[in-house]
Amino acid sequence: MTGFLRRLSWVLLPLEVVLVLCLVGGVRVPGVVLGVAEALVGSLLLAEGLAYLRLRRRGLSRREAVAELVPEPVLRLLGHELRLLASLGRWVARRPHGTAGADGVFPHARDQAALMYGFAFVCVVETVGLSYLLARWPLVHGIVLVLDVYTVLFVLGLHAASATRPHVLAGGVLRLRQAAHVDLRIPLDRIASVRRETLFSHERADGELNLAVGAQTSVTVELTDPVDAPRLFGAPRPVRVVRVHADDPHALYGALTRARTAPSPAPGPPPRA
Repeated sequence: MTGFLRRLSWVLLPLEVVLVLCLVGGVRVPGVVLGVAEALVGSLLLAEGLAYLRLRRRGLSRREAVAELVPEPVLRLLGHELRLLASLGRWVARRPHGTAGADGVFPHARDQAALMYGFAFVCVVETVGLSYLLARWPLVHGIVLVLDVYTVLFVLGLHAASATRPHVLAGGVLRLRQAAHVDLRIPLDRIASVRRETLFSHERADGELNLAVGAQTSVTVELTDPVDAPRLFGAPRPVRVVRVHADDPHALYGALTRARTAPSPAPGPPPRA
């Protein structure tokens, strides 16, 4: 049953998006078509709601029940978009994510700010220009306007996610992040070495993860055992070398060095003769 609902959602939900774009663009959609479409989508949502309740009664958690009904790539993509939008709110409110009780917080968004602001400005100019050029075609104008506005929010959200999700050292775990799509936790006992090195070119290689900011990384972390850094759609990616950037790389390097160096035991009293 859940498999059938998954396949049906792949068909009905894109059709619903097309109808919404048509309505936004001023296209007249026959009432019969709208009625049938809304009835089908409503029936799908009702069936998925009932299936969700059945899965919950079988003992599945909320996350597990939703995962049974919605394909994992869709869930991960939706979660990514929601994190971007939430990051915009955190950015305005100046509320960083995941820093409570941390032993060290290391921002990493400063060196990309100018590029991201410039990109957002170009997107705004493109939105205004296309709105003027496409004014005679309401449908195309409406669709392009929605996409352009979302693109501006997406670009700002990427920078907001980087600004509100710094690297964090807490509880014996190094948490490395990039925008809203990378959140890697590395136990300190898996770190073999830490190097302070600035690199501006990064070739793709198996087992390596480069979290560059402004095309550069400044700290390299080598691991004793690989850790999984899942890709955007959930595909596993074991890595043993992670290169990251921080606004203050010396602070990140120093904090990791101190955290990995166990304090020497206090000397006891001299033996009695």
